Amino acid sequence: MKTADIRRTFLDFYVRNGHSEVPSAPLVHPDPTLLFVNAGMVPFKPFFTGEETAPWERATSSQKCVRTLDIEEVGKTTRHGTFFQMLGNFSFGDYFKEQAIRFAHELITTGQDEGGLGFDPADIWVTVLGPGHHPDFPDGDTEAIRYWQQVGVPTERIQGRGLEDNFWNMGVPGPGGPCSEIYIDRGPEYGVDGGPAADEDRFLEIWNLVFMSEELSAVRSKADFDIAHPLPRKNIDTGMGLERVAYLLQGVDNMYEIDEIFPVLDAAADLAGKNYGDNHDDDVQLRVVADHVRSSLMLLTDGVRPGNEAREYVLRRLLRRAVRAMRLLGVSQPVLPTLLPISKELMGASWPEVLENWESTSAAAYAEEEAFARTLAAGTQILNTEAAKVKASGADTIAGGPAFQLHDTYGFPIDLTLEMAAEQGLKVDTAAFRSLMTEQRDRAKADARAKKGLTTSTEAYRLLRADGESFFTGYSELAEETSIRGLIRDGAVVDMARPGETVEVVLAETPFYPESGGQDSDAGVLRIGGVDQKVIDVQRPVPGLIVHKIVVEGIELHAGQRVAALVDSHYRRGACMAHTATHVIHAALRETLGEGATQAGSYNRPGYLRFDFRSNQALSHDLREHIEGRSAEAIGDDFAVTATEMGLDDAKALGAMAMFGEKYGERVRMVELDGAWSRELCGGTHVAHTSQIGLLTLTGESSVGAGVRRVEALVGRDAFDRLAAERSLVMTLSDTLKVQPDQLTDRVQRMVTQLRDAEKQIAALQAEKNRAGIGSYVESAHDMWGVAFIAQQTEVAAGDLRTLTQEVRDRLGDRPGVVALIGGTQAKPTLVVAVNAGARERGLEAGKLVGIGAAELGGKGGGKPDLAQGGGTDAAKASEALKAIEYAVGHVLQS
Repeated sequence: MKTADIRRTFLDFYVRNGHSEVPSAPLVHPDPTLLFVNAGMVPFKPFFTGEETAPWERATSSQKCVRTLDIEEVGKTTRHGTFFQMLGNFSFGDYFKEQAIRFAHELITTGQDEGGLGFDPADIWVTVLGPGHHPDFPDGDTEAIRYWQQVGVPTERIQGRGLEDNFWNMGVPGPGGPCSEIYIDRGPEYGVDGGPAADEDRFLEIWNLVFMSEELSAVRSKADFDIAHPLPRKNIDTGMGLERVAYLLQGVDNMYEIDEIFPVLDAAADLAGKNYGDNHDDDVQLRVVADHVRSSLMLLTDGVRPGNEAREYVLRRLLRRAVRAMRLLGVSQPVLPTLLPISKELMGASWPEVLENWESTSAAAYAEEEAFARTLAAGTQILNTEAAKVKASGADTIAGGPAFQLHDTYGFPIDLTLEMAAEQGLKVDTAAFRSLMTEQRDRAKADARAKKGLTTSTEAYRLLRADGESFFTGYSELAEETSIRGLIRDGAVVDMARPGETVEVVLAETPFYPESGGQDSDAGVLRIGGVDQKVIDVQRPVPGLIVHKIVVEGIELHAGQRVAALVDSHYRRGACMAHTATHVIHAALRETLGEGATQAGSYNRPGYLRFDFRSNQALSHDLREHIEGRSAEAIGDDFAVTATEMGLDDAKALGAMAMFGEKYGERVRMVELDGAWSRELCGGTHVAHTSQIGLLTLTGESSVGAGVRRVEALVGRDAFDRLAAERSLVMTLSDTLKVQPDQLTDRVQRMVTQLRDAEKQIAALQAEKNRAGIGSYVESAHDMWGVAFIAQQTEVAAGDLRTLTQEVRDRLGDRPGVVALIGGTQAKPTLVVAVNAGARERGLEAGKLVGIGAAELGGKGGGKPDLAQGGGTDAAKASEALKAIEYAVGHVLQS
């Protein structure tokens, strides 16, 4: 049974049983605690926590998921994969334990020709919460046991286990409950008998049924939590691992050999000239390639691009690990153009967006492989230099610092560093490397917590959201008479707040726009008791709740107080202008560059906007002018800007573009500019006509990651001020150079040409002067045990010093010699050391000598045995540097 057919069988079964089929959410999820969707229930989390009301009583889905915590284990076991598909059925206060068990047993035991999965009932084992682990279940989950017995599972194949295995919670306060896991007995060839409690390799878990029945008030670990009260409505959340079911039904040993993955593995083996199954180490690398290629494809499809931060770095790591694994298998040429299209065809059967986004997806992947090839070249050179230093010192271990720098700065994988070091007979201080990695991760976590601004726990927000939604009235109103529904201080709901305290205020209604969809939050005041409280920030920390951050001034605040919420109308007008201008630029880009120039992120505030879009090419000057001109035309044509609420499917059918990374409900708001010219799903605020934007000028274009470009622009008065400043600059230059503005370009070009010619003449004269002085350098040589040693500080510029040093060395002829010259500037001295063949035969090397001298200058250096260069920060130490080199030469010659 093919993987796509298993997926369809599962969904069709639950649709026949009254469930609504819910499309998979994108892998990129707005939950700030997650890099990616990592479980099938993640998109349903707001419904289970009560933050939102579920639009269905029963639902089923096939959810795309990515987990990377165990990335190092990929390929080594049958269980670890980064991308996987989670099949699930969900009940929101409808059916509970009995029906969930009946559904599950019917689906897995019904024959495939009758719409089931066709597992042998004799191979099915289940686990439930056992006795003595939970106060509400002193005898264990006897209900679940009874229902399993009723569908035909023998008592001896029902095992009780502890909280670690058979109680589910989210890891934070919220819903939880016992769970029941379904296992398949793979047979005695896979391990010992005795059920899941005895051997979880032979007895493989395929499905977990969670019976949400309790509200947990504190969660310290999976088995240590406090119970607040029973849930008013009990829920069902189940998760079946599609890949696990696939390899059981397809008769293969692990997930890497199923029909959606193995063809990639097989192609990788062909490229490497390997036979899968012949060598364990090779098999691990082939499985890494197969897994990572598929995972990368799915992340790229959902809009992620390689980079150095968060999600982008995970993707970069997956792509580079795949390429590195092929390198370890002996393949150095590009591999993604061969492997990625295979994965595209395999995954496109279930996920049509893979085919729809293929052009931009593949371009980004191939560009990343090319970039990694350059990284490998640069990293190899740096590693070889470090290895040479270690060998020269007589040690056998590369320190953790250089290994970490290679990893962190150059993207050089640590295992590749280990491999290449071993090839040179060296080790790497992996303990120090891991310590530095831990320090970096801790810093990143601390930075992430600090940048969020809001409390990291959502418990206080959930409590206030449970009392009702914050109604946003800002599309039509800029002032609202309302009341305080709640106050949050330091992550907790409080009854009152005193002057000087920073609090988040929740209002019954608010005209303040919370930061979202790329638009910055509104500015303004909350007038309470006649005192204006300046609004610092406005956020929507959980769906349906808007909070206003203020520092209390003058009076105490209490829940229930009346408030006049007053948005700064000038600020809002500027925000509307910038946001509509963002839509204008998006439409102009797509019109100019093609449909592939889709949005990859945006930010706008009064007077300024930036827009990220998919493209592998920088915008030429002519293209920038064209896009700016087309935007100006759209503004001048006074297009009507309209917003319409409709169903999500209806909006997509009209071609509405979705904002990258945003989450949409069943009802959406579609903003149009001149009808079909620009249609986007957008919750932001806008002007009524494009002419109200006023001036728009592009100020910059740059790369922000592989396959992603960014344009920046100013809008309205800010654009006018920028153009006025540029006009003033042009007039000043015209007056200074005494030419008309339209003649400036020619005049400046002539001046640049003249300057370059003059610089060449000066350089030629300086070179001639240096050559004329070579004789004096040679005459200054003094003999050190048969080697001519020349050491001087000179006023020669850094750019000419290398040539001069070589020419002085060459003037020595066959006489063994060492030349060390220091030039450059006082703040940035440069040291060059040249050693001829005769001196090298005596054991002298320029690379070692320059390192010794550069250290005295407060810097470092390196190079080859015949010529090396270094630098520092303190030219006052030039004499000490040259002395150190002289001592080093003497030490070698007397050894």
